[in-house]
Amino acid sequence: MTDTNIPTLYCANHPSVETTLRCNRCEKPICPECAVLTPTGYRCKECVKSQLKIFDTAEPRDYIAGFVVALLLSFLASLIFLGISLIGFFGFIIAMAAAPTAGIIIAESVRWATRRHRSRALFITIAVAVILGSLPVILFNLSNWYGLIFQGIYIALVLPTVFYRLSGIQLFK
Repeated sequence: MTDTNIPTLYCANHPSVETTLRCNRCEKPICPECAVLTPTGYRCKECVKSQLKIFDTAEPRDYIAGFVVALLLSFLASLIFLGISLIGFFGFIIAMAAAPTAGIIIAESVRWATRRHRSRALFITIAVAVILGSLPVILFNLSNWYGLIFQGIYIALVLPTVFYRLSGIQLFK
């Protein structure tokens, strides 16, 4: 037997849309457009935002400390890559191994400087600092296309390494 007396639910954000889906945290009716798939099920956007606020622990001091540390270390690593570009073809192999290593060093130094605080805005600030740190070396090398290739390798490999190390993104489980 089926019970036909089940009330029809409508999305809390879109009152004209029927739904059978509820947020698994607050039980609010949500439509597929409002639903966010999390590892524990579907949640409304408000519950997801409130959960993210718990993980955003960065303070204003962290932005300054992280920016300065990332800027200085990125500048030093860019200078090292300038030296690696003088080696020649073998330098490409060294660059491919050294760039992720430099990214790890930068990320771990930033984590230490920010006392392991985190927020999405902090990660973006650090990424900008990494780019700005390498900019003087790039501008110095504008006439040296070979050096620019190495700086491109540096940025292309360091930036994602720093970002995923700081944000905790797991590429492989």
